[in-house]
Amino acid sequence: MESISVELLAICGSTRAGGNTDQMLQFAAEVARLKGASLKTLNLRDYNFAPSSTCGDCNYRETPCELTDDMALIIEQMRRADGIIYAVPVHGFGMGHLMQMFIERSGVCFLRFDRPLTNKVGGAVIIGRRYNHSNVHSQIVSNLLLNRMIIVGSGFPAVLHGGRPNEVWDDLEGLDSARRMVNRMIDMVRTIKHYLQLTDRSFLTYEEANERTLDKDQLFLSREQFI
Repeated sequence: MESISVELLAICGSTRAGGNTDQMLQFAAEVARLKGASLKTLNLRDYNFAPSSTCGDCNYRETPCELTDDMALIIEQMRRADGIIYAVPVHGFGMGHLMQMFIERSGVCFLRFDRPLTNKVGGAVIIGRRYNHSNVHSQIVSNLLLNRMIIVGSGFPAVLHGGRPNEVWDDLEGLDSARRMVNRMIDMVRTIKHYLQLTDRSFLTYEEANERTLDKDQLFLSREQFI
């Protein structure tokens, strides 16, 4: 299956060019290359996108956001990728503001309408000096699940310690966790594509309904059936 192409997209939420998050993604791209896949990094700092505005209709509208910026371009790149890695720095004991703003805007204003990331393979890498990696990791994982993505277990979560320039290279255990995650993401993408080549149909459920507009009749089982 090594001949099956795999294109991963890493979304980098760091504001600091050349910092520890960028360096970790360079490492991840080399891991992917050695496995015959590609990993492209999309730096949110290079794009112009606004936070969700005060229009107030995000939860009620039935079409994507009408604000004119680069968000639609980012979403299109996510649609084309086989798998997506969210690379997030820890700032102020929480998620870096660029990624937080991106998750809010992309999710409510674009992704929730047709869930285009369904059944794509997802991963999370968290980089910070010392504290609160796990909370940020949990938030990203919850977002991957919300978007119906496939999360591949890879041993320890890919959380890396690094605050000062180049410090991430000292966290050998964190780098190894990131390496394992990237490799297993590629394996999962190839497994799914291989099955599709053999059967021409997906073995994964794709539910069309948007969870915000759920009809009780779609649940099939009535309350009385459980009593």
